[in-house]
Amino acid sequence: MTANVLIVDDDPDILELIRFYLQREGLAVIAAADGLEAIKATEAGKVDMAVIDIMMPRMDGWALCRQLKADFPNMPVMMVTAKGETGHKLKGFHLGADDYLSKPFEPLELAARVNSLLRRYRIQSQMKIQIGNVLLDKHRYTAIVEGEANPLSLPLREFDLLFKLASHPGQIFTRNDLIEQVWGADFEGDDRTVDVHVKRIRDRFVELNCQFVIETKRGLGYKLEVTE
Repeated sequence: MTANVLIVDDDPDILELIRFYLQREGLAVIAAADGLEAIKATEAGKVDMAVIDIMMPRMDGWALCRQLKADFPNMPVMMVTAKGETGHKLKGFHLGADDYLSKPFEPLELAARVNSLLRRYRIQSQMKIQIGNVLLDKHRYTAIVEGEANPLSLPLREFDLLFKLASHPGQIFTRNDLIEQVWGADFEGDDRTVDVHVKRIRDRFVELNCQFVIETKRGLGYKLEVTE
């Protein structure tokens, strides 16, 4: 089934450039000139992913990203901007963006990243995820490690945390991101709860020769990397 990709930019030349390369990949493209048009597009039909500029009139990319993630939490969002400073990237990731590309960009790279995010989305929408030699089964809340006789059962929060990280390999999640997405926005505990659960997950897998690692990114949060 063809994926519908929403592209949002107030520069018509950029819109046409992105449209051309995404359509060449067999993707259906919906174009919008600003955030308000983009919101209307999501109301008019199914959107699988959004590629959005930041500096736009009426409703900028920050506000649009926040709105899209509130309405469609599992929709991948890539932010494209002329501003490549680390602070802008961190702000975008904090708002829920899944990837970030600075202008000027290589259209082929953008198309490759779009396809990569769509693959991740399809994985996330499923109930099973393969990370290296470990299969996570959300039906049973178990991890099946190749070569091990019995599946490893995990407590609910540990499994959900691992599943979230595994759904987006290579993506950095802040502690607040993980609290909101795993424990819920109404969680009243300390965000160091995430540290405790990450340590428990690591301890459970440390002797199983698993092909993934949960990395601590100092000052940022955590990310999962496949090590095969």
